Amino acid sequence: MTAAATGIFRSLKGHNYRVWAAGALVSNIGTWMQRTAQDWLVLTRLTHHNASAVGIVMALQFGPQLLLLPWTGSAADHYNQRKLLMVTQATLGALALVLGVLTITGVVALWQVYLFAFASGCAAAFDAPVRQTFVAELVGETDLPNAVALNSTSFNAGRMVGPAVAGLVIASIGTGWAFVVNGLSFFAVLISLASLRVSALRPNPRARRSKGSFIEGLRYVAARPDLKAILVMLFLIGTFGLNFQIFISTMAVSVFHADARSYGLLSSFMAVGTISGALLAAGRANTTFNALLIGSAIFGLGCTLAAIAPSYAWFATALAVIGIAAMTFTNGSNALMQLSTEPAMRGRVMALRLSIALGGTPIGAPIVGWVADHAGPRWALGIGAASGFAAAGVALYALRLRVHRPPAPAGGA
Repeated sequence: MTAAATGIFRSLKGHNYRVWAAGALVSNIGTWMQRTAQDWLVLTRLTHHNASAVGIVMALQFGPQLLLLPWTGSAADHYNQRKLLMVTQATLGALALVLGVLTITGVVALWQVYLFAFASGCAAAFDAPVRQTFVAELVGETDLPNAVALNSTSFNAGRMVGPAVAGLVIASIGTGWAFVVNGLSFFAVLISLASLRVSALRPNPRARRSKGSFIEGLRYVAARPDLKAILVMLFLIGTFGLNFQIFISTMAVSVFHADARSYGLLSSFMAVGTISGALLAAGRANTTFNALLIGSAIFGLGCTLAAIAPSYAWFATALAVIGIAAMTFTNGSNALMQLSTEPAMRGRVMALRLSIALGGTPIGAPIVGWVADHAGPRWALGIGAASGFAAAGVALYALRLRVHRPPAPAGGA
C-alpha cells in the first residue's frame, strides 16, 4: 500500500473502526436499496409519476430531524452512545422489514409509506447525531477528519452499489424485497457494535443533565459566527439542493423514460462522484473554510449542467460532478464543526447541524416536487443550482469578515 493510500485509510488501522466500518458498509448498501425502491414504489405503483408525493415522503422522512431537535442532540451528549446506536439501528431494521412484508403481500398503500417514512425519520433523528459523534470514540481527535471522510466514503459506496442492486431486485423479484434486504442489513451494524472492544473506546465527555441543555447548545452556537455561517450554508443547500431523490427520479422517469435498471444506475453514477469527493477529503490533513466555498460553488455549477443535460449520459456525468461537490461541502462542514466544538457540546451542535441540513427538507422537498410537476424536472434542478451559488455567496461574505477562524475547543485535543 502506498504512503498516500495509508494516509487516506489510516483510521482503518484501529480494530474498532474496522469493525464499525464493515458493518456500516453492509447497512449503507441496504439503506440505498430502500431509498431507491421507496421512490420507485411511490412514482410507479402508488401514484402516476407524482413528484409531489415523493417530496412529501422526503419531508416526513427528514422532518423529524428538526421536530425532535430538543431531544436528539441531548441524547447523544448524555447517554452511552454505543447502546443508543443499538436501539436506533434495531428500530430502523424492524421498520424496513414490516414495510417490505406489506409491499410483498400487495397491501401497501401510499399513506402507509408516509407513516413508515415518518417513523423511520424519528428513529434516524436520534441515530444520526450519535453516529456522527461516535466516530470520535472510535478513533480519537487526531484521526477524526479522516474517519468522518471514510464514513462518507462508506455511505456513498452504498449509494453506488445499493441503487443498482435495487434496480435488479425490483425488476426480477419485486420492490418489497429491497425493503427486506435493507431490514436484514441492520444486523451487520448490530453485530459490529456488539463486537467492539469497549475498553479501547475513547468516550467523549458526557454533558451533565439539566433542563436547559438544549438552550445551552443554542446559546453556544449563537456566540460562534463561524458556526452560524456554516449553518446558513447548510440550510440553503440542504433545503433546496439535496433533493436528489426528486431530481434523479423525475429526470429518469419523465425526461429520459428510463426503466428500473437505468433509474438505479443514475444514483450509482452520482455515487462515483461522492466517493471520489469523500476520498479526496480523507486524504487532506485538515479542512478549511475555503473548501466549503469551492464545494458549494461547484455544486451550483453541477446542478446547472444537470438541468440542461441533453441526454441520459450527460445527465449521469453531471451527477458525478454534483457528487464530488456535495461531499466536499458536507464533509468539510462536518469536520470543521466537530473539531472546533467543545467535546461535551458536540452532540447538540451536530444535532443542530443535521436538523438544519436535513430538517429543511419538509420546506424544500414539497416546493421542488411541485416545481418538477408543474414546470418540469429541469426547473427543479435550477432551484438546486441557485442554492449552491447562494451558499457560495455566504461563504465569500464570511471570508471577507473573517468569521471562519474558530477558537480552539476547550477540552479538545
